[in-house]
Amino acid sequence: MGQGEDGWFTERDDDEGIGLTLRVRRKLHEEQTPYQRIEVYETTSWGRLLVLDGYVMLTSRDNFTYHEMMAHPVLFTHPHPRRVVIIGGGDCGMLREVMKHPGVEECVQVDIDEGVTRAAERWFPELCSANDDPRAHLLFEDGIEYVRRLEPGSVDVMIVDSTDPVGPAVGLFGKDFMASVHRALAGDGLMVQQSESPILHLDSLLRDVRTAMRDGGFARVVTLQFPVVGYPSGWWSATMAGKGGDLTRFRESDAGARAFTTRYYNCATHRAALAVPEFCRELLTDQ
Repeated sequence: MGQGEDGWFTERDDDEGIGLTLRVRRKLHEEQTPYQRIEVYETTSWGRLLVLDGYVMLTSRDNFTYHEMMAHPVLFTHPHPRRVVIIGGGDCGMLREVMKHPGVEECVQVDIDEGVTRAAERWFPELCSANDDPRAHLLFEDGIEYVRRLEPGSVDVMIVDSTDPVGPAVGLFGKDFMASVHRALAGDGLMVQQSESPILHLDSLLRDVRTAMRDGGFARVVTLQFPVVGYPSGWWSATMAGKGGDLTRFRESDAGARAFTTRYYNCATHRAALAVPEFCRELLTDQ
């Protein structure tokens, strides 16, 4: 994987027999941090491209679908989110979306690798527009340990914006971490975790995430589906969990009257993301 001599960057998944290729003009940045290799490319048609350990994290052109659908559905499903924690999210695009909600009083972003945030500040400044918001706090430490130290019931919404379950992110997908999140959330608290591609990972990671949430103590689990062109298959998901209540109902009037702009999210796309295709029905229809 990486930039070839033909001017294309390719991320290849040999197990699934699929790949993503983007034409690039040049490499803008490369560094090896203690945790991963960070690369930034200038593409011909997709703006700038952020790559971690050879895997596409985002492009300037299409990242809004992922960031908006990870942030706004869970925030509009919660009755009144005041304290939000983001685990991961070093590119700060998730923080930007969370900070659009005026009712959020505090958002703590915890990413283990400061290098990702510094690269984003330099090469993706549009994603970092909320970094100086007085309600936002950026920490660079192990997210698993941070969640373990949180006071019980102290968080309204936890957003786990992690990379694939490899390297530092492995522990973010297991039962023990889900139990720590469950303990940290208030009674009406919600979490959401990126859960990969339904078409590629339904019977593996997506199933395992839902099982880990259940085993960690969550009573209700629902998976949302939406497009992300720059991720394997172009079809992605986020799985939301709560201690009770119907996760398919959300504050539609508030979402419809939101005072901020979005490029993908609206009430209709929220409802559509909850629809369950037939091939997913056996796994995803239970709450």
